Amino acid sequence: MRADLHCHSTASDGTGPPAEVMARARAAGLDVIALTDHDTIAGHAEAARALPAGLTLVPGIELSCRLRGHSVHLLGYLFDPADRALAAECTKIREHRIARARAIVDRLAGLGAPVTWEQVSSIAGGGVVGRPHIARAMVAAGVIESAADAFGPEWLGAGGRAHVSRYAPDPARAITLIRAAGGVAVLAHPGAPARWLMPDADIGRLAAAGLAGIEVRHPDHNQEERSRLAALAADLDVVASGGSDDHGGLTGYRIGCDTIAPQAYERLVTRAVGAAPVSRQ
Repeated sequence: MRADLHCHSTASDGTGPPAEVMARARAAGLDVIALTDHDTIAGHAEAARALPAGLTLVPGIELSCRLRGHSVHLLGYLFDPADRALAAECTKIREHRIARARAIVDRLAGLGAPVTWEQVSSIAGGGVVGRPHIARAMVAAGVIESAADAFGPEWLGAGGRAHVSRYAPDPARAITLIRAAGGVAVLAHPGAPARWLMPDADIGRLAAAGLAGIEVRHPDHNQEERSRLAALAADLDVVASGGSDDHGGLTGYRIGCDTIAPQAYERLVTRAVGAAPVSRQ
């Protein structure tokens, strides 16, 4: 069984609609795919309707969190989508995303970058607005050569001239919300070199708060980091998870490049009581 528990669609900052993501997942030989758009479950219904035979959908989300000023991402799976507290928190995060994106566009205008809110909104296409949409608008306007160029200190990265911070919950609070909604929470890409490397002690505190797993297999993790995180997951008795973090064209259509071990997947699923995986036979 091949299960990829981390991918994105146009419901947030992926480049393909949920139905296309499902088709690509099956074409990649996957048996299970989790749709984990940023701070939204808007793509779940379309994904479920478009499921090819033989593919199982794990409804999920990637929640934006913050710990001591650092960005932390938390994957949630199989929670009750009607849970009011979790839904309210997601709404708050999305509203702050929009406010932040508008402020970034204003700063870019002040720096002479010809990017407008209308361009960014058009690229987002109704999905949750994020910095990748702004980056794509900057490429289209000729400000930068590639979307990756936007995330350094020159533009949108931490300390950059157009960087704007935004609200995000503490990850321990997010874990509590996901668990209260019957779901399971997994720490996303904690060893990615371009991100803050969360100290093991902090990960241990999240495990004590109910964290169910750590994303060990991820394209941004080298073999040394995978081995270290796998050992940490074992020490904390949490699941060693994995996924491609595919964003379609933005990441080179890499869906299925990293997967979770079958026994680890089953361990996550059996801990969730808020929802069940969706399958078509």
